[in-house]
Amino acid sequence: MKKLLNQNRHIGKIYRVIMLMSIIIAITSCKKYLDVVPDNVSTIDNAFKLRLEAEKYLFTLYSYLPKNGDGWYNPGMTAADEIWYPQNDQAQWHAAFRIAEGQQNKAAPYFNDWTGANKGQNVTTKPIWGGIRNCNVFLENMADQTKVPDITPAERSRWIGEALFLKAFYHYYMLRMYGPIPLINTNVPVDADLAGAYVKRKPIDECVSTISNWFDEAAKLLPDRIQDENTQMGRVTKPIALAMKAKLLIMSASPLFNGNSDFANFRDKEGNILFNPSYDPQKWIIARDAVKAAIDAATNNGFRLYNYTNDGLGLSDTTKTQLSIRNAITKKYGVECVWGNAQSYFVNEWLCMPPTEDNGVNGRGPGSGVWAPPIKIAKLFYTSNGVPIEEDKTLDFTKYSQLRTATDKERFYIKNGFTTARLNFDREPRFYADLGFDGSIWYMKDGNDRGNDENNFYVKAKNGDKAGFGNDFRNWSETGYFIKKLVNWESTTNNNSVVWRQFPWPEVRMADLYLLYAEAENEVNGGSTLAIQYLDRIRTRAGLKGIVESWTAYSSNPRKYSSKEGLRAIIHRERTIEMMFEGQRFWDLRRWKEAPEELQKDITGWNIIGKTDATYYQERFIFSQRFIAPRDYFWPIGDYDTRRNTNLVENPGW
Repeated sequence: MKKLLNQNRHIGKIYRVIMLMSIIIAITSCKKYLDVVPDNVSTIDNAFKLRLEAEKYLFTLYSYLPKNGDGWYNPGMTAADEIWYPQNDQAQWHAAFRIAEGQQNKAAPYFNDWTGANKGQNVTTKPIWGGIRNCNVFLENMADQTKVPDITPAERSRWIGEALFLKAFYHYYMLRMYGPIPLINTNVPVDADLAGAYVKRKPIDECVSTISNWFDEAAKLLPDRIQDENTQMGRVTKPIALAMKAKLLIMSASPLFNGNSDFANFRDKEGNILFNPSYDPQKWIIARDAVKAAIDAATNNGFRLYNYTNDGLGLSDTTKTQLSIRNAITKKYGVECVWGNAQSYFVNEWLCMPPTEDNGVNGRGPGSGVWAPPIKIAKLFYTSNGVPIEEDKTLDFTKYSQLRTATDKERFYIKNGFTTARLNFDREPRFYADLGFDGSIWYMKDGNDRGNDENNFYVKAKNGDKAGFGNDFRNWSETGYFIKKLVNWESTTNNNSVVWRQFPWPEVRMADLYLLYAEAENEVNGGSTLAIQYLDRIRTRAGLKGIVESWTAYSSNPRKYSSKEGLRAIIHRERTIEMMFEGQRFWDLRRWKEAPEELQKDITGWNIIGKTDATYYQERFIFSQRFIAPRDYFWPIGDYDTRRNTNLVENPGW
């Protein structure tokens, strides 16, 4: 191992010039098949002499996958506005949240995936460029039929497909974050001329075309499904490759990348335009067809929307609907999870769940509930009629802080007899499945001796309560809301111990693909009934009536769904709700070019220092976000790298 690292230091001297870190043949232990390190490989040549060593190298390629199941390392979770941290406890803050606070900079960029610096708890992680380099090393060696002689042709083909996928995915990941990027198709030779080693950014359209082709090549070589689920779950398949190609092409067709005049003058040092300012409607057609291909591949291999049906606990229909929503995310390798990232299990349940009460006697702990959704996020969910609160003509939410007491009819959502804000009543099932709040029921399987949903756990969040500000001056919700969606209902905790049921992070699930298909179909055929059909599949699972029925009966704009613009707004809202707290809103707001509007709204919450209903349910200002367009759409590469490589141009505004 040491010899290999020493050998690669010479390559690294050149490679650092092109911003790619020297090779790191070490892998963090993960689940099952990733629990391997190439500890017996002394040189690159030895790495490809036998199947066993080559397999270790392959698993190394997976180790660069983003740890999106850890909020410290998933910028989408905390760099937008879905989750807010305590303002006077900066020990909870990290690089992504500082971006949400408007602190991004080019001197020492936060969450710097260009180099791997300032990520998580301001630490340095494996740089993505290093992962791309390792993919190229692997592909170059596995293409040589004289190497790894003890591997079967079918296995060689599959491994090449996996490496191609990872290479494509890592480029996609950087493209989404930085815009135009260098395309590293082959590694720079050791004896390369230094002047020729300087890479430069490629135009967006070229980046998308190249990455899409890599996904296509990978899909041809990958298996349709995992056959050995005991040892290979988490490895990529053809449906995963097609799904990621679809997400790439949807991004390419979206306003940020398709006909964006904001970057019309963005050029490289040679004067080449990096953003095509002309809108191309054909991109939506290509994207739509790619999503449909991904849906078909996933469906043919058994993936579908999850529904909780095998109930042996005597649960109410209300709770079963909530479990259909929650388990779509938290069920380990569930039927909806097209790609579960085995490199990153979700590890932040304790930050989502607050301590709870059981009839005021027994409680659950020791959760902290620090991840706090602002009131603006709570407002985004529909009413119980399945339309936005600002459109519902039968339910009035203008006085959303007004107090109201829950009845027995509402006992599966809010504790019977508990007084809470009007905002928390008459909401759709996803509101109660995704959020916890003062007075809300938090159903867990071990909630009582029977496991049913009568007299289950609930939240008390006023100052001095178990989940409130005064109970723990280190951990509290800054807004009064908590995230229920990401907590597995079978986790078991009490005041002295905790067993969290963790799950592989769902990088792609069927609902995501349905929403993307509806979006693309509407852009191609405005007001498409087919798009509405795909939305209605998700709404049915969420316990709502269809778009046409809901808008016709309850919306102040009853024909909204019939136009491209109106249905687009509905699709964006539906996607925002369905994908909430999964790290998607951050990227969606950017590709839709809606970030300047949404990320300049004030962050507010309830008055968490209040001890009574009257004092607690006062809306409290927390922070004023700002989004500077077009600068904030993309990360800065940073002064250090743009000064070292004179071919690199910085993103506009930085």
